[in-house]
Amino acid sequence: MYAVLFDIDGTLLHTGGAGQLAFAETFAAEFGVRELSGRVPFAGRSDRAIAFELMRIHGVAPTEANWERFRAAYLAQLPVALERRQGAVLPGVVGLLDELQRHDHPLIGLLTGNLRDGAMQKLTYYGLVERFGFGGFGDVSDDRCHIAAAALAEAESAAANRNGRTNGHLLSGAMVIGDTVHDITCARSIKAFAVAVPTGNTSREELAAAKPDLLLDDLSDPRAMLDVILSAKAA
Repeated sequence: MYAVLFDIDGTLLHTGGAGQLAFAETFAAEFGVRELSGRVPFAGRSDRAIAFELMRIHGVAPTEANWERFRAAYLAQLPVALERRQGAVLPGVVGLLDELQRHDHPLIGLLTGNLRDGAMQKLTYYGLVERFGFGGFGDVSDDRCHIAAAALAEAESAAANRNGRTNGHLLSGAMVIGDTVHDITCARSIKAFAVAVPTGNTSREELAAAKPDLLLDDLSDPRAMLDVILSAKAA
């Protein structure tokens, strides 16, 4: 079994900024923050980390109670934001997922800073939710590398379920596909093959400087990725 772990925003799809809109609407409604600071980066980070940094900047106590308050309101705002913003599935995504599903050994999962329920809302809206059986999400940890470890553990569990046994190391390897330097970093933390695409807000030059194992313009041509995945099966 080989785990292929996808980031969502900027890798699988663009939501037209729906997530940031939902953040802004939530902070306005729940904490009276009329305009969010532009100093807080969103790309490649967990929703939890972003929310806590915004709380600190805007004078909101970064407590678990306020996190839960934010979380519930954000998840209520996100479907409305998805409707209000124009987004799209990115080039090559559907074809790559189709190709992966033709083979019997890749396990297709998520590695995202999105809240689990937020990820499901986005993927449902864009017709991709049935493609992914497991993942690591941004509900609990601020650290993308911790999320990567959780995604890898979920992949191990999925491999065990498919094989009908729990003993031994069942994964032959893992690949992380993302659009930010954070995706490359967290791939390294779990010893995964790092694929980077400049389809989000990070330039090709910035991604190249982080030295991914494979740098593509987008996901339209899956041959190089499939070579890695299928060679892992052969090994």
